[in-house]
Amino acid sequence: MNHLFVDNLTVIDFAYLDASRGLVGESWIVDVVLGGELDDQGMVFDFSNVKRTIKRVIDERVDHRLVIPRAYKGLEWNEDEPDSFTWRLTDGTQILHRSPDEAVVWLSSDRVVPSAVARLLEQELRAVLPANVTNVDIALREDVIEGAYYHYVHGLKKHMGNCQRIAHGHRSPIRIDRNEHRDRDLENQWAKRWQDIYVGSEEDVTQRRVAEDGTAYVTFEYEANQGEFALTLPESRVYMLDSDTTVELIAAHIAGQLKSEFPEDAIRVKAYEGVGKGAIASR
Repeated sequence: MNHLFVDNLTVIDFAYLDASRGLVGESWIVDVVLGGELDDQGMVFDFSNVKRTIKRVIDERVDHRLVIPRAYKGLEWNEDEPDSFTWRLTDGTQILHRSPDEAVVWLSSDRVVPSAVARLLEQELRAVLPANVTNVDIALREDVIEGAYYHYVHGLKKHMGNCQRIAHGHRSPIRIDRNEHRDRDLENQWAKRWQDIYVGSEEDVTQRRVAEDGTAYVTFEYEANQGEFALTLPESRVYMLDSDTTVELIAAHIAGQLKSEFPEDAIRVKAYEGVGKGAIASR
């Protein structure tokens, strides 16, 4: 059998639900290996078609979606409302989500791990690749990050693309320079503060309530180009901004908070949105 490989084909930025961590933002790098017989061109698959076909399928299937493990015992939904569900966490709290179907992907497992998502993508690709390609191997891996990072989830209602989905996310490094010197202590502080966090916009809040067990919940709702979205989370798992939550505004917010803490110092924040991209703010 002949093999063709493409490393670093794309990065999928998405969110998933975990029994204890709750709503988790993630970024995985995609490597692909195709196996099969050579075609009339002497190729397993034309490199020029890799991004046009394989990357498109991967991006459309998982990128900027919420991945839900269907076999998780704490998942509840009403068949009369297929666009809504409740996710019960191991600490007794819950997450409620409502969105158009295109904003989620259902996984046939009880938890989200790279191998389960890879199997889903491999099945999707086998359906669109030519007959001479008999084997598809997807490898999903995290970026190697030197320093602090956090997992965050958000939604951008004003975005015309898939970022408008209320629960998509990223695994993101952060670099903070104070007076032109890297401050790893501050980086670690923000990474701890934003560990598995939902970054919400105050203008999207439609309700705050306290449940019978004393848990405070906050609900976000908005209508975007793709439809109506709603998300209810324990308030302890949310970090609020007075603005939208683009990476530019996130970087500016962190820089502003640090400038208030250290008014005499020069602050520079390099906030990433997943792998290899982001925004810089200086104060």
